[in-house]
Formats: sequence, structure tokens, C-alpha cells
Amino acid sequence: MKIMSLKAILEKIQKELSEREQVREEVYRDMRKATRLSKQAIQVTHQERFDDAKAMIEEAKELFAKLREIVKVYPDLFYSGSVGAAFEEHAEANILLTLIQEDLFVNPEEIGVPFTPFVLALGDVVGELRRRALDLIRKGDVGAAEKSLEWMEHIYSELTALDDAYIIIKGLRRKGDVARRLIEITRGDITSEVRRSALEQSISKLEKTIDKERQD
Repeated sequence: MKIMSLKAILEKIQKELSEREQVREEVYRDMRKATRLSKQAIQVTHQERFDDAKAMIEEAKELFAKLREIVKVYPDLFYSGSVGAAFEEHAEANILLTLIQEDLFVNPEEIGVPFTPFVLALGDVVGELRRRALDLIRKGDVGAAEKSLEWMEHIYSELTALDDAYIIIKGLRRKGDVARRLIEITRGDITSEVRRSALEQSISKLEKTIDKERQD
């Protein structure tokens, strides 16, 4: 049995702590970058620059692959707040892009995101879908805006059915409450636009009838 002096023991511990701190800072930087890339992917998805969004998502995915190698040595770093936030943003970007492009919900295992941040991301996707619905209303595409509302309602309905998740996953109940309010006001926005459009068409039809009668 090798006997070490207390000084040698503490020096060894100090070295390991320093190495761990350097790794922790590296993980923090990578996760901040992954979060930023995912946020940018969401922005360009709204602009329908889908290839750019996919490229940003892939770059973020590489950072998560690097993280998985690091946590084999430092497993506790996987559960840090920055990692959870990065996974959540990454899931949100993937869910939104896949919904818009394919009308499908991506599986968390497909994108390598743990279940908890995936579920939390679904709550945030509701807000992004409201943004998309408003953009579509401004473009005059009420039908596509209604589709976004359908997705919002479906997400909310499925999340509220997860009774245990509401208890276990911190923050999910608040996201659910926000989602419900967003759905209500989005439904109101679409209803108002439908009525406005119908009134505009009726007025236009009436004007054409009056013009025709004058010509006769």
C-alpha cells in the first residue's frame, strides 16, 4: 500500500478540481453556443429559411455529442442548469421545424433530447406557433394560421393529460397556464380576422352589385 503525505493528497485533489473546473467552463461555453444556435434556428424557421435552420440545428447537435463524451468522465455535469436549458431550446427548434415542414411531431429519442427538456420545450413551442399564426394572418393566410392554432390546442391537450408530469416536472404547470392563455387570444385573433375578411368580401360584393345596377 502506497502511503502519501497529506500535502501530496491535497495537491492531487487540487489538480483534479482544477481540471474539473476547466471542463465545467468548457461545457458551459458549449451549451451557451448550442442554446444560441437553437434560438437562431427558431428565428430563421419563422422566416422559412429551413436549410439554414437545419444547419444550425446540426451544429448544435455536434456540441451535444461532445457533451456526451465529457459526461462519461464527469457525469454530474450532465445535470447542470445550462445543459438542461440547451437541450430544451434544441428540442424547441426541432419540434417547430418538423411541424412546419412535415406536419409531424419529432420523437425526443430521434433528436437525442432527454424527456424532461423535451416536454418543457413543447410548452414553449405553443408560443412560437402563436407567432407563426400572427405572421400568417398578416399575410392573409388564415387557413394556415388555423392549422397553427390546431397544433397549439393539440399540444396543450396532450400536456394537460400528463398528470404525473405536471407534478414531477418543475415549471410545466406554469408553461401550461401560459399556453392556455395564448391559445385563447390566438383563437380570438383568428376569429376577428375571419369576420373582417368576410365583411370585406360582403362589402366588395355589394359594391360590385351596385356598380352593375348603375351600369344597367
